[in-house]
Amino acid sequence: MSNQKREPGGCGCASIPFSVILLFLGGGYWLFTQRDNLDIGRFLNHEIIADIPFINTWEFPTNQSPPTLPDISDPPKTTQPQPQPQPQPQPETPPQSPTIQPPSPLPSLPLNTWEGKPIRGIYLSRYKATNNASEETIRARVRYYRDRGINTIIHGVWGNACTMYESQVMQAKFGYNSCQNLFQEEWIDWLIDEAHKHGMEVHAYFEKGIKIDENSHAFDLAVQRGWIVPGVDRTHPGVDHYVLNVGIPEVAQFFTDIMVEFVQKYPQIDAVQWDDYLGYHDELPGQIDRTPKLTNFVRNMIAQMKAANPSVSFDICHHNPYWAKQYFAADLEAWGVDRFFIQVYAEENFDDEMVYVEASDGISITERQLNRLPELIDNPNIPNILLFPLSGEPERLADKVHEFTI
Repeated sequence: MSNQKREPGGCGCASIPFSVILLFLGGGYWLFTQRDNLDIGRFLNHEIIADIPFINTWEFPTNQSPPTLPDISDPPKTTQPQPQPQPQPQPETPPQSPTIQPPSPLPSLPLNTWEGKPIRGIYLSRYKATNNASEETIRARVRYYRDRGINTIIHGVWGNACTMYESQVMQAKFGYNSCQNLFQEEWIDWLIDEAHKHGMEVHAYFEKGIKIDENSHAFDLAVQRGWIVPGVDRTHPGVDHYVLNVGIPEVAQFFTDIMVEFVQKYPQIDAVQWDDYLGYHDELPGQIDRTPKLTNFVRNMIAQMKAANPSVSFDICHHNPYWAKQYFAADLEAWGVDRFFIQVYAEENFDDEMVYVEASDGISITERQLNRLPELIDNPNIPNILLFPLSGEPERLADKVHEFTI
């Protein structure tokens, strides 16, 4: 048998001196008895502390609250959740349309300024904007006058017994439905629409009124039917006019039907206007007072027009009331028109005419009276000013007025 050295077995405790074992046991006992006075936990990780029973029983520092532990002597009480009030469904309110407030009215300007005049109008011949004119041409023309301080376009739609629109009344009475030029049927609609977009008005101008000349397509038929007053009207030099006799019921009804048809065909028109051609010149042969029949005709025509379209104004631009009644059988003050403007187309007696102008709704002047424009503007008793381009050049007249008023 070999003589090998055997390794000691067990844990090796027998090799530890007995005094060391006593020291270790005594120190452990002292630590246990002093556990409340020593804060050993601050040297240890909190997760380790949780696994050491006797350290885990130590109190928390005075600045922390101890954890609340459940009382296991009784079964845990189940807390029933209290019912929470449920929101009550609100009845659905239909969406309300947004309230649109009307725009605040612009401040009124004094009448002794150009912009303060309610009507700053210009006449355009019935052929000026119609013959072969495109929509853009007509709309551009409206904007042109707007930019020159004009707020009312008085445009011819009738003259020499024909219309500048397709008329069933004309077709039934004369066998043709309009004047013979290349107008587009919508031109009046375009004119009104563009003007209203810019706060402007359109007044339909019935040029020449009840007078015709030999170039009228209705002339021969009017002669054959006996519709013409005997004699020639030479009120305006260079043109021989013939006057249709509205004292004849058929003639009076024809013009009334024309007026009613127009305001129904163009319900957005702001006004219609007739001029001094609504009258009989006193130089016509025969000593006949045609005043009563002319008055009855005009009053009846206005009444039927208003019945067809109450919103349209009926205006007249004529001589002063004295001259109109004395020389043209036109008793203007008895007609019941909405607005009455006085033509002052000559320098003679201009100042005398102001008495009548100030008593009326305004004045109509031509290029020859532009030197008078500042005083007319400054006069608060003249609310409206109309411009008649005697030269046939309304754009040029508007440019001159703009130079005066800026």
